[in-house]
Amino acid sequence: MLATFAKPEAATEENIQEFQDNVPYLDLTVPHDDLFNGAAAVMKALFPQLKTDDISYIQFKDGITNKLICCTDKASGLQVLVRAYGKKSEVIIDRKQEIMNMVILSKLDLCPPLYGKFRNGLAYGCVPGKVFSVADMRDPHKMNLVAKKISVWHNTVKIPGERSSKLFKTIHKWIKEVPESYSKPAVQEIFAKNFNMETLHKELIHLENHLLKLNSPVVFCHNDLLYGNLIYNEEKDDAFFIDYEYGSYSFRGFDIGNHFNEWCGFECEYENYPSKETQYKWFSSYLNAGRDESKGPVTEEEIAKVYREVNKFALASHFYWGIWALVQAQLSDIDFDYMPYAVLRFAEYFKRRDEFLAL
Repeated sequence: MLATFAKPEAATEENIQEFQDNVPYLDLTVPHDDLFNGAAAVMKALFPQLKTDDISYIQFKDGITNKLICCTDKASGLQVLVRAYGKKSEVIIDRKQEIMNMVILSKLDLCPPLYGKFRNGLAYGCVPGKVFSVADMRDPHKMNLVAKKISVWHNTVKIPGERSSKLFKTIHKWIKEVPESYSKPAVQEIFAKNFNMETLHKELIHLENHLLKLNSPVVFCHNDLLYGNLIYNEEKDDAFFIDYEYGSYSFRGFDIGNHFNEWCGFECEYENYPSKETQYKWFSSYLNAGRDESKGPVTEEEIAKVYREVNKFALASHFYWGIWALVQAQLSDIDFDYMPYAVLRFAEYFKRRDEFLAL
């Protein structure tokens, strides 16, 4: 059964700023080459009552933007995630927006509490449950829970400020950050062989002009619903989302289309992209969640419209993460093959472009 959430008090620029100001700031840095000691310093500053010897530390290595340490107090069971921002990730991510996201989402019980911020990161609560596997995203019951929870986000979350989509503004900003050449010869060789930036610029404008005509609803989106950001809580039989740094107002079709692309994992096994039949079942759950009874049951026509919208925006997802990977290939110190990943995302974009735009 889908969890219900109490209505929050009206969020305004003023009270959100007040909430943000109340988040403790620590004048500390968590070094990437000394994560455990850095996390220990954060825990000592935020929770001085805890015994140092009772706290254990584990690094989660699935993330490809930041460095993440799970800190567990054996005596109380308290779990805190200490996240050190990835190298130069501020080029990619609006960190002020991220904190605002977490403040509001926590008031809606859609994310854990934010305990503190430090020079290069955040400390926040841990969502209880088990991280999805890629296969879990295709599980009929779990995908139904995810569809309903995305609907809750799209229909409930309101963030102060301009409620226009940031999708194409973000891609245009990122594409300017793609270097003319890469410092690592092997990376540069792959880039030179596979990419022409003038072609990508023209392709982006063409895609943007097509997708804007769809009038996809602008809602608050997670924008990064890959398997590692999905948690299944068996006790509540519910799905929860983590990692809110890419969250912003965007097109409904993008958030869902991006999620469908993530059914294929980092290995980009696109044979796992959901079929039309599977998508129709997913859309039925999504559209029925929280639906006003006066509107009656969801119609086949409504589902067909969302199907066209989502699959067209799945192309924008490939473009978004493809450009992201081209930027990260130069900036990031995380052990991930960003450039080959960019090649895979754009290969699938061009493979499916004509098919999806014709829907």
